[in-house]
Amino acid sequence: MLQIAKRAWRAAADLVVGYALKFGVVGVFGYLIDVGVFNLLRIDAGNGPVLASSFWAKAISVSVATLATWIGNRYWTFRDRRRKDFALELVEFAAISGAGMAIALGCLYVSHHVFGARSLLADNIAANGVGLVLGTAFRFVMYRYWVYGDHRTTLVGASAGTGQRPATSVESSTGH
Repeated sequence: MLQIAKRAWRAAADLVVGYALKFGVVGVFGYLIDVGVFNLLRIDAGNGPVLASSFWAKAISVSVATLATWIGNRYWTFRDRRRKDFALELVEFAAISGAGMAIALGCLYVSHHVFGARSLLADNIAANGVGLVLGTAFRFVMYRYWVYGDHRTTLVGASAGTGQRPATSVESSTGH
């Protein structure tokens, strides 16, 4: 019994680590898109920045990055958990991403209005440093356990119309 428990624990840990690594790779691309778009909108190229508001620049950059990361997570990270109802999946994914964006915007707000730091460097530290780390942890947990959670019954990879997710190697090896 102890061996089965150890094997199940190890397999579950491997599964979560696998998801986390893939999520991280997709997240790096999302981060580059987010920071790149944010800075393109905020950088002063001689005539002033494209957007004077760092808040609107962050909202736009996160929106673009959200679409890119949904595609990456849907078709790679959580491909065995994606659902047939992709529109609902995208809405839920966007809602979680919006909450993650609110975390980054909250950090930007504190930087501006509590600490009085309004430089491009301060904006990047608040929004793309602190806010991103906190928002990413929140998003990973919510995507894994809500958007792509086991409680979803209409998965693309569902077994023969049963609405159940196909057994993973973890479940197969433990008999569950």
